[in-house]
Amino acid sequence: MDAKTENSGTAVRLVAREYVIPFILITSLFFLWGGSRAILDVLNKHYQLVMHVSKTQSSLIQMMVYMAYFLGALPAGLLIRRLGTRTGVITGLVLFAVGSFMFMPAVDVGNFYYILLPLFVLGLGLVLLETAANPYVTLLGSPKTSASRLNIAQSFNGLGCMMGALLGGQFFFGSTSTEASASIAVPYTVIAVIMLIVAVCFVFIKLPEVVIAPPKQHEAGTARKALGFAFFFGFAALIAYEISEISINTFFINFMTDDGFMTPIQATWALSMGGLLLFMMGRVVGGILMSRVATEKIFLACAIGAVAMLLLAMSGLGMASKMALIVLYVFESIMFPTIFALSIQGLGANTEKASSILMMSVVGGAIGPLALGYIGDHYSMTVALAVPLTTFVIVLAFAIYSYVRYARRK
Repeated sequence: MDAKTENSGTAVRLVAREYVIPFILITSLFFLWGGSRAILDVLNKHYQLVMHVSKTQSSLIQMMVYMAYFLGALPAGLLIRRLGTRTGVITGLVLFAVGSFMFMPAVDVGNFYYILLPLFVLGLGLVLLETAANPYVTLLGSPKTSASRLNIAQSFNGLGCMMGALLGGQFFFGSTSTEASASIAVPYTVIAVIMLIVAVCFVFIKLPEVVIAPPKQHEAGTARKALGFAFFFGFAALIAYEISEISINTFFINFMTDDGFMTPIQATWALSMGGLLLFMMGRVVGGILMSRVATEKIFLACAIGAVAMLLLAMSGLGMASKMALIVLYVFESIMFPTIFALSIQGLGANTEKASSILMMSVVGGAIGPLALGYIGDHYSMTVALAVPLTTFVIVLAFAIYSYVRYARRK
């Protein structure tokens, strides 16, 4: 975990020595919520097959989770500022467990729309966890390595996504069960128990509260003025990224199966051991590279690559188009933590408040799947990819802006 120091050019730790254990504990949460969210992407196709709902209807799964993010982000930030990171994490874990246990009555109800209520509660738990963990990780070492540190932590989110999609696909598409509500109760009951065990661990483990030094009085006004536009542009870019990422994840299996190119179980393997594996590897490699190469350079290269892959995916070139959608995961892997870190960089005492506002950007996860599902129902999944293509262009614009700011500072 060493890079170069600001002063001597010798070793500086990616994570400050006194924060190694907190970093490991918080990083474990990234794995847990990654796996939990990835199962939702498998559920979309599962409900389309079992309950014969449309793509637009199945997109309500993601819509409810990410609407909870949108509505809960500011209250989550307020709770964490008042009661601390550990309380925020424990509350988030308990809420997630409650939402997961609420799937159990669905065995008797057997109604697709009932599932939306526990998903909303589950989403409230997730937003607390992410609002606490993302900014906390950026502060556990040198500001110059904040993006790299967050990418390393987020790589475990990618690992959780990969495992969640793989196990979820095997469970749902490998099962002979025709009762959708009975099926979903099993994995989420297991997840709920794990979340409660982790919550108990955090009750007895004390996390150090990292103090954010306020900006010097003579610099405060200048910093706010200089960083104001960057923050709000970053906020818009995060919304755009969420629209792209979540809509692609939600309908990846549809894109691979609607024309008979793959079966659902094959598409699940392509998602987990193809796209999501590349996503995780991209975050690991990206995190390492960012300790040696300017974050803005890597971000710009990835934004260009993402737009190029989506254009190829929409080209209708058979295998090449399918592979392009898988390779896209490499380029998008570093985007969320990188945009997040660049947006809050230099905000000082306003970091936690800004972080909770940035978490509201996840509302894009509610908008994107609904739009893509509607177009997919009425046209085709290839045409529907115009939605993430448009929003990735916005991400590219922010990457260009960030690179220009970096070049001017040099």
